[in-house]
Amino acid sequence: MKKEIIEPEKGTLLRKNGPKILIIRIPEELLNKIFIINHTEFLIENISLNKLKIAPNNYYMIINKSKSPLEIEYNLDISNHEIIYDPYIYENNEKKNIDPQEFINTHKVPSGYTDFLSKWYSIKFTYLDYNLLFIKPNLGISIQTHKKRNEKWEILGGKPIILTGSKVHYFVESGRIFEHDLGTFHTIINPNNTNEFAVLKENWSGEFDEKDIERVFNPNSYFND
Repeated sequence: MKKEIIEPEKGTLLRKNGPKILIIRIPEELLNKIFIINHTEFLIENISLNKLKIAPNNYYMIINKSKSPLEIEYNLDISNHEIIYDPYIYENNEKKNIDPQEFINTHKVPSGYTDFLSKWYSIKFTYLDYNLLFIKPNLGISIQTHKKRNEKWEILGGKPIILTGSKVHYFVESGRIFEHDLGTFHTIINPNNTNEFAVLKENWSGEFDEKDIERVFNPNSYFND
Protein backbone atom coordinates (compact mmCIF):
# COMPACT_ATOMS: atom_id res chain seq x y z
CA MET A 1 0.00 0.00 0.00
CA LYS A 2 1.42 3.39 -1.00
CA LYS A 3 -1.71 5.54 -0.81
CA GLU A 4 -4.48 5.71 1.72
CA ILE A 5 -7.74 7.68 1.95
CA ILE A 6 -8.78 8.80 5.42
CA GLU A 7 -12.40 9.83 5.82
CA PRO A 8 -13.25 12.90 7.95
CA GLU A 9 -12.88 12.37 11.71
CA LYS A 10 -11.29 8.98 11.12
CA GLY A 11 -7.73 7.76 11.31
CA THR A 12 -5.32 5.22 9.93
CA LEU A 13 -4.43 2.15 11.92
CA LEU A 14 -1.73 2.52 14.56
CA ARG A 15 1.16 0.67 12.96
CA LYS A 16 4.80 -0.13 13.66
CA ASN A 17 7.24 0.89 10.96
CA GLY A 18 9.71 -1.59 9.45
CA PRO A 19 13.49 -1.30 9.16
CA LYS A 20 13.55 1.73 6.82
CA ILE A 21 12.60 5.38 7.25
CA LEU A 22 8.95 5.88 6.30
CA ILE A 23 7.92 9.21 4.79
CA ILE A 24 4.24 10.17 4.88
CA ARG A 25 3.34 12.69 2.19
CA ILE A 26 0.55 15.16 2.94
CA PRO A 27 0.12 18.53 1.21
CA GLU A 28 1.73 21.16 3.41
CA GLU A 29 -1.41 23.28 3.46
CA LEU A 30 -3.30 20.37 5.08
CA LEU A 31 -0.91 19.82 7.96
CA ASN A 32 -3.15 21.92 10.19
CA LYS A 33 -5.99 19.49 9.45
CA ILE A 34 -4.42 16.38 10.99
CA PHE A 35 -3.37 14.88 14.29
CA ILE A 36 -0.37 12.58 14.17
CA ILE A 37 1.20 9.97 16.40
CA ASN A 38 4.90 9.77 15.60
CA HIS A 39 6.15 7.15 18.02
CA THR A 40 6.02 8.77 21.48
CA GLU A 41 4.71 12.14 20.25
CA PHE A 42 1.07 13.14 19.79
CA LEU A 43 0.93 16.31 17.72
CA ILE A 44 -2.15 18.41 17.01
CA GLU A 45 -0.77 21.74 15.76
CA ASN A 46 2.30 23.37 14.24
CA ILE A 47 3.15 20.07 12.56
CA SER A 48 6.25 20.29 10.38
CA LEU A 49 7.03 18.12 7.39
CA ASN A 50 9.85 16.63 9.42
CA LYS A 51 7.27 15.08 11.76
CA LEU A 52 6.00 13.04 8.82
CA LYS A 53 9.24 11.03 8.81
CA ILE A 54 8.87 7.85 10.84
CA ALA A 55 12.10 6.30 12.10
CA PRO A 56 12.68 2.55 11.72
CA ASN A 57 10.59 0.42 14.09
CA ASN A 58 8.65 3.44 15.40
CA TYR A 59 4.87 3.68 15.70
CA TYR A 60 2.69 5.99 13.59
CA MET A 61 -0.92 7.02 12.99
CA ILE A 62 -2.67 9.89 11.17
CA ILE A 63 -6.08 11.30 12.17
CA ASN A 64 -8.04 13.42 9.68
CA LYS A 65 -9.63 16.41 11.44
CA SER A 66 -10.86 18.05 8.24
CA LYS A 67 -14.36 17.87 6.78
CA SER A 68 -13.16 16.19 3.57
CA PRO A 69 -11.45 12.88 2.75
CA LEU A 70 -7.68 13.12 3.00
CA GLU A 71 -5.36 11.25 0.65
CA ILE A 72 -1.94 10.45 2.05
CA GLU A 73 0.96 8.76 0.33
CA TYR A 74 3.79 6.63 1.68
CA ASN A 75 7.25 6.20 0.18
CA LEU A 76 7.17 2.52 1.18
CA ASP A 77 4.76 -0.37 0.98
CA ILE A 78 3.27 -0.49 4.50
CA SER A 79 1.17 -3.62 4.01
CA ASN A 80 3.58 -5.73 6.08
CA HIS A 81 3.83 -3.25 8.96
CA GLU A 82 2.63 -4.64 12.28
CA ILE A 83 -0.82 -3.40 13.29
CA ILE A 84 -0.80 -2.34 16.94
CA TYR A 85 -4.33 -0.97 17.11
CA ASP A 86 -7.17 -1.12 14.59
CA PRO A 87 -9.91 1.27 15.77
CA TYR A 88 -12.38 -0.20 13.29
CA ILE A 89 -11.87 -3.91 13.84
CA TYR A 90 -15.43 -4.35 15.15
CA GLU A 91 -17.07 -1.51 13.23
CA ASN A 92 -19.52 -3.77 11.41
CA ASN A 93 -20.08 -6.27 14.22
CA GLU A 94 -23.11 -6.41 16.48
CA LYS A 95 -22.29 -4.58 19.70
CA LYS A 96 -23.62 -6.00 22.95
CA ASN A 97 -22.92 -4.36 26.27
CA ILE A 98 -20.89 -6.35 28.80
CA ASP A 99 -23.11 -8.19 31.27
CA PRO A 100 -22.13 -6.76 34.69
CA GLN A 101 -22.98 -9.80 36.77
CA GLU A 102 -21.26 -12.19 34.40
CA PHE A 103 -18.22 -9.91 34.40
CA ILE A 104 -18.13 -9.77 38.20
CA ASN A 105 -18.28 -13.57 38.32
CA THR A 106 -15.27 -13.96 36.01
CA HIS A 107 -13.08 -11.00 37.03
CA LYS A 108 -11.69 -9.62 40.26
CA VAL A 109 -14.04 -6.72 40.89
CA PRO A 110 -13.78 -5.38 44.46
CA SER A 111 -17.02 -5.18 46.40
CA GLY A 112 -18.42 -1.85 47.53
CA TYR A 113 -19.08 -0.23 44.17
CA THR A 114 -22.02 2.19 44.08
CA ASP A 115 -22.72 2.14 40.36
CA PHE A 116 -21.49 0.75 37.05
CA LEU A 117 -21.45 1.83 33.42
CA SER A 118 -21.49 -1.05 30.95
CA LYS A 119 -20.62 -0.69 27.27
CA TRP A 120 -19.72 -3.18 24.60
CA TYR A 121 -15.99 -2.40 24.75
CA SER A 122 -15.56 -1.45 28.42
CA ILE A 123 -17.14 -1.51 31.85
CA LYS A 124 -16.65 0.97 34.67
CA PHE A 125 -17.38 0.44 38.37
CA THR A 126 -17.82 3.53 40.53
CA TYR A 127 -16.72 3.61 44.17
CA LEU A 128 -16.96 6.46 46.67
CA ASP A 129 -13.78 8.24 45.55
CA TYR A 130 -12.54 6.39 42.45
CA ASN A 131 -13.57 4.42 39.37
CA LEU A 132 -12.29 1.10 38.04
CA LEU A 133 -12.27 0.89 34.25
CA PHE A 134 -11.86 -2.35 32.29
CA ILE A 135 -11.12 -2.17 28.53
CA LYS A 136 -11.61 -5.13 26.20
CA PRO A 137 -8.67 -6.41 24.14
CA ASN A 138 -8.19 -4.74 20.73
CA LEU A 139 -10.18 -1.67 21.77
CA GLY A 140 -9.75 1.79 23.21
CA ILE A 141 -11.79 4.77 24.33
CA SER A 142 -11.92 8.10 22.51
CA ILE A 143 -9.16 10.68 22.69
CA GLN A 144 -10.83 13.18 24.99
CA THR A 145 -10.52 16.16 27.31
CA HIS A 146 -12.44 17.48 30.33
CA LYS A 147 -13.30 21.04 31.31
CA LYS A 148 -14.32 20.45 34.92
CA ARG A 149 -11.92 17.86 36.31
CA ASN A 150 -8.34 16.63 36.46
CA GLU A 151 -7.75 12.88 36.44
CA LYS A 152 -5.15 10.49 37.75
CA TRP A 153 -4.88 7.01 36.27
CA GLU A 154 -3.11 4.09 37.90
CA ILE A 155 -2.60 1.05 35.68
CA LEU A 156 -3.68 -2.14 37.48
CA GLY A 157 -3.66 -4.75 34.73
CA GLY A 158 -2.84 -5.50 31.14
CA LYS A 159 -0.20 -3.60 29.15
CA PRO A 160 -2.13 -0.72 27.61
CA ILE A 161 -1.05 2.23 25.52
CA ILE A 162 -1.62 5.54 27.30
CA LEU A 163 -1.82 8.87 25.52
CA THR A 164 -1.62 11.91 27.77
CA GLY A 165 -0.96 15.44 26.56
CA SER A 166 1.62 15.32 23.79
CA LYS A 167 3.13 11.97 24.82
CA VAL A 168 2.30 8.34 24.04
CA HIS A 169 3.43 5.53 26.36
CA TYR A 170 3.46 1.98 25.02
CA PHE A 171 2.72 -1.34 26.76
CA VAL A 172 2.59 0.20 30.21
CA GLU A 173 3.26 -2.03 33.21
CA SER A 174 1.01 -2.18 36.28
CA GLY A 175 1.76 0.46 38.88
CA ARG A 176 2.42 3.31 36.43
CA ILE A 177 0.55 6.53 37.24
CA PHE A 178 -0.50 9.21 34.74
CA GLU A 179 -1.99 12.60 35.58
CA HIS A 180 -4.22 14.43 33.11
CA ASP A 181 -4.59 18.11 33.91
CA LEU A 182 -7.68 20.08 32.96
CA GLY A 183 -8.01 20.20 29.16
CA THR A 184 -5.31 17.57 28.54
CA PHE A 185 -5.90 15.06 25.73
CA HIS A 186 -5.88 11.48 26.99
CA THR A 187 -6.93 7.98 26.10
CA ILE A 188 -6.25 4.33 26.90
CA ILE A 189 -5.87 1.64 24.23
CA ASN A 190 -5.75 -2.09 24.89
CA PRO A 191 -3.61 -3.16 21.90
CA ASN A 192 -3.92 -6.17 19.60
CA ASN A 193 -1.15 -8.22 21.22
CA THR A 194 -3.09 -9.02 24.38
CA ASN A 195 -6.00 -11.28 25.29
CA GLU A 196 -6.82 -9.73 28.66
CA PHE A 197 -8.69 -6.65 29.81
CA ALA A 198 -6.66 -3.56 30.56
CA VAL A 199 -7.53 -2.20 34.00
CA LEU A 200 -7.07 1.26 35.44
CA LYS A 201 -8.00 3.03 38.65
CA GLU A 202 -9.27 6.56 38.04
CA ASN A 203 -9.21 9.33 40.64
CA TRP A 204 -10.22 12.91 39.98
CA SER A 205 -10.28 16.39 41.44
CA GLY A 206 -12.86 19.01 40.54
CA GLU A 207 -16.37 18.13 39.41
CA PHE A 208 -17.00 14.66 37.99
CA ASP A 209 -19.70 14.68 35.33
CA GLU A 210 -20.14 11.91 32.75
CA LYS A 211 -21.20 14.57 30.23
CA ASP A 212 -17.98 16.54 30.72
CA ILE A 213 -16.20 14.92 27.79
CA GLU A 214 -15.00 16.50 24.57
CA ARG A 215 -14.00 13.81 22.11
CA VAL A 216 -11.48 14.75 19.43
CA PHE A 217 -11.16 11.25 17.96
CA ASN A 218 -14.07 8.91 18.38
CA PRO A 219 -13.60 5.70 16.34
CA ASN A 220 -16.57 3.54 15.48
CA SER A 221 -18.83 6.41 16.51
CA TYR A 222 -18.62 5.52 20.19
CA PHE A 223 -21.16 7.96 21.51
CA ASN A 224 -20.77 7.37 25.25
CA ASP A 225 -17.16 6.52 26.10
